[in-house]
Amino acid sequence: MSLPGKIAVVSASFGAGHDGAAREIARQLAQAGYAVDRHDFLDVLPGGLGRYARRAYRRGLKMLPSSWDWILRASGGSDTPRRVAAALDRVAGERLSAALGPDPAAVISTYPLASQLLGQLRTRGALRAPAITFLTDMSVHPLWVADGVDAHLALHPIPAGQADALGAARTCITGAAVDPAFRPARDPVERRAARAAFGLPDGPPLALIVAGSWGVGAVDRSAWDVTATGLALPVVVCGENTALRNRLRRDGTGIALGWVEDMPTLLRACDVVVQNAGGLTSLEALASGVPVVTYRALPGHGRTNAAALADAGWAAWAHDAGELPRVLATALTAPASPLFRRASAADVFALLSAGVAA
Repeated sequence: MSLPGKIAVVSASFGAGHDGAAREIARQLAQAGYAVDRHDFLDVLPGGLGRYARRAYRRGLKMLPSSWDWILRASGGSDTPRRVAAALDRVAGERLSAALGPDPAAVISTYPLASQLLGQLRTRGALRAPAITFLTDMSVHPLWVADGVDAHLALHPIPAGQADALGAARTCITGAAVDPAFRPARDPVERRAARAAFGLPDGPPLALIVAGSWGVGAVDRSAWDVTATGLALPVVVCGENTALRNRLRRDGTGIALGWVEDMPTLLRACDVVVQNAGGLTSLEALASGVPVVTYRALPGHGRTNAAALADAGWAAWAHDAGELPRVLATALTAPASPLFRRASAADVFALLSAGVAA
């Protein structure tokens, strides 16, 4: 039996990963009978600050990816979360409280800065409902762990252990929040139909190259390197990066796609996913039974996620072009990790029923 009241889910529209997890958590909660409100943390920030932050983040990743590594290192100090939480409270504490409304049954965050603010509100008594953080990444930056947050849900024992080491309260291993539309092809007929839906050739192995919704990183070089192995035809999802798509089409490198609405079908059409950030698409591929390879990992969180994915046995990491043929060949002949686990809202129900804040 579901608990009375509503649950608020707070995400942030940086790329698609945080929102994707929030969307699936909200879907499961609604299916179980909860009233669910979703909020974009960037909309809570005053004066267009959220929109500015999103533009700056995107520009930094595209023009100087190493800047994200610097930012993550600079924000990794032991006292940084406390200072960030206090600053966010001054700027947006009242706005977030107003957005959440009176007495939600619980608040679930899929974004670290939202978790910091929720923890601050809990600490000073401005939020009476339990605050739960869903850790969307396989590696955990210190900003993910906030004083005052009642529980942390993790994809795997590796991020759970990292969160514990950072002092997280009550970690629970749930698995990945992935839409059920992401599933393996039922049979070769469905797989051929998936290829036909995107105009993809039926014969050669296909390596789906992804780099988030913004197409960030050395994506064209990854496509060239995959082509050079002779093992697979690259199919590149360029997302919103029109310049990348035009460049690949002009050079005749693989098959360049723009924004893809039906990623479940595209994943079922392909034999391996080559990715650089360890984000949501990696988890969607594993849920679809498609093996994952990390290549040309982005600085900062891209590399820490790559290491965690490799340690978990979820995705092999080709560190350079010399390693790529061997890693790609192995992935093409091996199934996706059987250790992959999907998240279930039942974990949230169990926490609430047991009194997560007790």
